[in-house]
Amino acid sequence: MIYFDHNATTRCDERVVEAMAPYMGALYGNPSSLYKLGRFARTAIDTAREQLAALLDAPAERIVFTSGGTEANALALANARGKCLTISAIEHPSVFENAAAYRASYRDLRTGAVDSNGQISVDSLLDLDWQPGDFLSLMLANNETGAVQPVAEAVNRLSGFGVNVHTDAVQALGKMPLSFRQLGVTLLTVSSHKIYGPKGCGALVVAEGFNLSALQRGGDQEHGWRAGTENVAAIVGFGKAAELAKAEMEVRSAKLAKLRQRLEQRLKTIPGLVIFAETAERLPNTVQFGVAGLNGEMLLMQLDQHNIAVSSGSACSAASGEISPVLAAMGIAPDLAKSAIRVSLGKDNTETEIDRFVEVLIASLGIHQEI
Repeated sequence: MIYFDHNATTRCDERVVEAMAPYMGALYGNPSSLYKLGRFARTAIDTAREQLAALLDAPAERIVFTSGGTEANALALANARGKCLTISAIEHPSVFENAAAYRASYRDLRTGAVDSNGQISVDSLLDLDWQPGDFLSLMLANNETGAVQPVAEAVNRLSGFGVNVHTDAVQALGKMPLSFRQLGVTLLTVSSHKIYGPKGCGALVVAEGFNLSALQRGGDQEHGWRAGTENVAAIVGFGKAAELAKAEMEVRSAKLAKLRQRLEQRLKTIPGLVIFAETAERLPNTVQFGVAGLNGEMLLMQLDQHNIAVSSGSACSAASGEISPVLAAMGIAPDLAKSAIRVSLGKDNTETEIDRFVEVLIASLGIHQEI
């Protein structure tokens, strides 16, 4: 199979699986236990925390492990209760839906508009009324278009208002340089299975001095911020995946950028095809495009028949059948938005796979041309 849906999930790296294996077998202790088997598990979690901290340029003691990016986003937004929360119009469903669920607990809930490239204007944020302690949730890179958002600029220019900034960095992690300290955000969300780690593990990074209130209670795990026995094997896998991402990021990113360039050059030969957010700064692995009049989900299934896996948008909302809220926020015409296909490349993809994809795509569109 040609797998081009790495923004949805990645295959677990064999080195990650190897690191996890002992904690699914012989080293099965509860990390809260004081005897040797428990101490082994605790040490493994501490090591993983340090590995993730190194990738994020963050204090290890300010990282709380969660069940994934969705829980980390929910925990972040729950801490905005009593304040005004502003979210961008292109956030992941886990931000939109959790914000909606907590709406009654906020002083106000606002949505910030984006331009035709899917990027928010910091100037537009400065025009809003802010009070000290208010929250802004602005993703670092969009899961559909790959467009990178001006998070550091927003933090810097809103600092005088005393605004807490949360960023969902799930898609950015491992694909672009990422420094928690340099971003200056209050809260940052990441996830394991986007960087060749296991599913079911994520983390929220909490700035020094911010008093995080737990969402899940019943124990003192994770500094008292997230109750529940830790998923030791998954956390170990996340740590190993983070270690590998840090060591290999430069090589991976260069390869992905080269593959994306090859893909876009070939896509541009197709009449009527539009690459969304084309002129924006984007993740090196992501291309979302459309051809007006086509049914994106139908095209996806045609490609699937040729053992090519792509997406029509966010995997978390793919079954809704509705136009992507991200593309709608960008002002993309419904007829074009319905045709959307997202290609998200991974570290093991090849130029041969790019060429095969475009060949099958052109055939599926009924276009006769030379590649």
